[in-house]
Amino acid sequence: MEGIAFWVVAVIASISVGLSKGGLSSLGTIAVPVMALVIDPVVAAGLLLPVFVVSDIFGVYTYRKAFDKRVLKITMFGATVGVVLGGLMASIVSKDVVTLLVGLIGATFTLNFVLRRGREVPAEPLKPRKGLIWTAIAGFTSFVSHAGAPPYQMFVLPLKMDKLVFAGTTTIAFAYINAIKLIPYALLGQINVTSLRNAAILMVPAVISVFAGVKLVKILPEKIFFNFVVTTLGLVSVKLIYDALTHLLA
Repeated sequence: MEGIAFWVVAVIASISVGLSKGGLSSLGTIAVPVMALVIDPVVAAGLLLPVFVVSDIFGVYTYRKAFDKRVLKITMFGATVGVVLGGLMASIVSKDVVTLLVGLIGATFTLNFVLRRGREVPAEPLKPRKGLIWTAIAGFTSFVSHAGAPPYQMFVLPLKMDKLVFAGTTTIAFAYINAIKLIPYALLGQINVTSLRNAAILMVPAVISVFAGVKLVKILPEKIFFNFVVTTLGLVSVKLIYDALTHLLA
């Protein structure tokens, strides 16, 4: 488990986690699929959760003054329901089906964004019911494979928040989601002494990458930032669909 290939892939995954906590949110979704190249996806999810949590601390501190309180309230309620459902259904739900669902959600949003490109689309008003549905799905899919970004972004991207507020709200929201996942992950045996030892090493590149992500968010023009977020979401979604279909059709 700890050969050269493992550590190369693990460092790449931890860097993607750190960048996501710095504000480039979609990048965190690729961490588990990347790790799955060398270890079991369930093991990868347990290994990376402490890395996510520690990176969250630095991300939350950085964006502590840039967030939308209304969106966070909705997310915390909806995501809690989703995480609880994920924990209760962990033994019966098919990870590949969930991965396929997440990929299709993200791909649909990306396609819709591309088709509407060039047209000035006004920001949507905040819709609590819509938010609760998407954030519950995000909590569920985040529990299964740390892939909560696509459903969450279906809720927040149409709101057209300022880029720093978007980055801060997303970082704080997923810090909360990852924190409440710790107990069920531990109870299910996905966090153990070996995974914690390896996670401690991976926290170093992850934390460094948090500050690199923050820097990139600040210097990128708003349009380029959101184009990057959507493009990354699209690429990640295609990867998730491919991975899920490969396993389901094997």
